[in-house]
Amino acid sequence: MSTAVHPADALFEGEKPFPVIPACEHFAGSEKLILKALELQEKLGPVFDITCDCEDGAPTGQERAHAEMIVRTLNSDANRLKMAGVRIHDPQSAHWKDDVDTLVPGIGQVVAYFTIPKPTRAAQVAEMIDYIQAAVARAGIQREIPIHVLMETHGALAEIEKIAALPWVQVLDFGLMDFVSGHHGAIPASCMRSPGQFEHELLSRAKASTVAAALANGVVPAHNVTLDLKNPYTTYQDASRARRQFGFLRMWSIYPTQIQPIVDAMKPDYTEVADAAAILLKAQAADWGPIQHAGELHDRATYRYFWELLQKASVTGVELPEEARTAFFS
Repeated sequence: MSTAVHPADALFEGEKPFPVIPACEHFAGSEKLILKALELQEKLGPVFDITCDCEDGAPTGQERAHAEMIVRTLNSDANRLKMAGVRIHDPQSAHWKDDVDTLVPGIGQVVAYFTIPKPTRAAQVAEMIDYIQAAVARAGIQREIPIHVLMETHGALAEIEKIAALPWVQVLDFGLMDFVSGHHGAIPASCMRSPGQFEHELLSRAKASTVAAALANGVVPAHNVTLDLKNPYTTYQDASRARRQFGFLRMWSIYPTQIQPIVDAMKPDYTEVADAAAILLKAQAADWGPIQHAGELHDRATYRYFWELLQKASVTGVELPEEARTAFFS
């Protein structure tokens, strides 16, 4: 009897796998908020990442102390799931290199990612990635640290394909508010909210370009925040529209009650999850050759789709059929 081959080995041999990461990214700036987020992460499970913020979170004049606080916190027992990243200062800031010099040797083994905000050219992102890679090498760290890039300027949008193709890039984040502000009033402030954020031509073009560039380069596209902090259903509606209309696979949260609505909106439908599990189990039994299921033909092309769907289900907390969970995720 042949040994069952896992879909990750059967379907993507020799290829870079698409990142499988949570559908929600929660921002926290202060030590108090970071600790609260870590506590909530342990309670809800590994369905969201936490971004510790050095850019807007650090008090003026205390930038290094703030980065050192993040190092202490992410090395503590509070960070049990090791699912926290850090947004460093932007390329125009005098502090970004100091951030890297503090963070890489301090948390390089446990940090989930670094986020680069406000680049205006691909060359800036490349310079920062080179600096991070050099710091990783100096620290003797034997891993790639994923890089997330915030697309929130005209220049970044103009060079989005180049940015998406840079090494270690895992996520392209769309930054709505800075992008709107950069249009000098041509886009009204109402478009920082729905429905304008999805319907204004300049914004829909920018969002579609972000998603297209990300997916073409094996990178996850992440949607901007919802400003309404008190109405979880507004967040759910925004996340659902971002996912269904534009193809975003991840979204920011800036308030704890936004996390679950984002996860719920981004998670696959259970009926499709059940179908995916049945198809992949049957395909595995057929050594990944073509099969028929419910009167339809399936082969490696559909197997890839359904395997990625099962992975998304897993990281959004969808309960998988037991046989598929045992075969693929045990």
